Amino acid sequence: MRNRREVYSWCLYDWANSAFVLTVVSGFFPLFFKGYYCGAGTSVVETTARLGVGNTAAGIAIALLSLILGAVADAGAGKKRFLIIFAALGAVSAALLFFAGQGAWMPALLLFIFGNIGFSCSNLFYDSLLLDVADGKNMDFVSGMGFAFGYIGGVILFAFNVWMMVKPETFGFSGWEGAVKVSFLSVAVWWMVFSIPLLLFVNEKNRKAPTRKKPLAVAVDAVGAVKKTFLTIIRRKELFLFLAAYWLYYDGINTFIRMAVDFGLSIGFGPEALMAALVISQLTAFPASLLFGYLSTKIGAYRMISAGVLMYLVISIVGSLLMRTETHFIILAALTGLAQGGIQALSRSYFGKLIPPEESTEYFGFYNVVSRFAVAGPAVVGMIAMAARGAGGGETVASRVGMSSIALFFAAGFILLRLSVKRSPCSN
Repeated sequence: MRNRREVYSWCLYDWANSAFVLTVVSGFFPLFFKGYYCGAGTSVVETTARLGVGNTAAGIAIALLSLILGAVADAGAGKKRFLIIFAALGAVSAALLFFAGQGAWMPALLLFIFGNIGFSCSNLFYDSLLLDVADGKNMDFVSGMGFAFGYIGGVILFAFNVWMMVKPETFGFSGWEGAVKVSFLSVAVWWMVFSIPLLLFVNEKNRKAPTRKKPLAVAVDAVGAVKKTFLTIIRRKELFLFLAAYWLYYDGINTFIRMAVDFGLSIGFGPEALMAALVISQLTAFPASLLFGYLSTKIGAYRMISAGVLMYLVISIVGSLLMRTETHFIILAALTGLAQGGIQALSRSYFGKLIPPEESTEYFGFYNVVSRFAVAGPAVVGMIAMAARGAGGGETVASRVGMSSIALFFAAGFILLRLSVKRSPCSN
């Protein structure tokens, strides 16, 4: 392993920004959006559709930005500089949710979109820095360790915020709404504080000499570089097929992350059980990310990714259609945590082994584009649920039918993953 201080400092950024994913994206925002920002009397199917469309809009914006940002950074503009700009955007957006009032669903949704843009675009540069802190032989382990740090860091803050929500009087709040709003502020502070080690101690080793060109010329060159990289990816079939597979199965994972709480509320589960399920999913994801990384050295990253995708496929069908109690929801959340931790860590490191280190940000720009264009799932869930209700199904049945559609993404992703590995030099 390279410089340990650099590795741990890099991992701490996952610790920092995972608080946004767990507290805002997966946990409190869907809960607050449905019951507070949208106001009383709004149909649960309608709030699901609004949230699904908002998630999709954020993903499209992120995908378009990622194409150019990676090439600009690789031209010598610097990964860490862009990372902190977008991290600040995400943190400020999370903090401003504190000020969005009841019924103000549109301003709240816009802040949610900007927060997602900050989170995802900063991750583009964070992911590409993996090649600066780890080499090929330990990249799977370091990538897994980053996700492990993220799961633990995120769940520590989230557990505290859940405590505030469940026992608001203990912290001087008159109701749970005040506790949730302060939780959004806590995410912003946590994110910024734990980003400091990366900025101080991680060095950009795979960086080109800074360019003296004007910004417009750099942007024009970046467009050309994007085209060149895209054509290279098309020609490298194993890379193209892997990205196509990743796009599909990540869309399924992303939908689980963003819509699970909304789904639980729609079929009648209480917020306390849903928050407990999220905590448990993170606690199982922590050891899973390390275990998957270790097992990948024994039987191959491809086999471990495939196992995780198949787990999600089964869960998406069983959980959506057969789940009946809050206990079922918690058990399934633990199982999704096992699969999520391994898939995300190994997909990142597997891709890192396929690309040239000196152009890592540009290639990870495409990787980020693929993951951010993996935005159809939330909108599909919302639209299918609306269609099912329009066809005469009740609210609960419509929600179940909508959520079950995720299985299609995992099935298609698994098939393409099988095709990609036949051409890949990194299948073992």
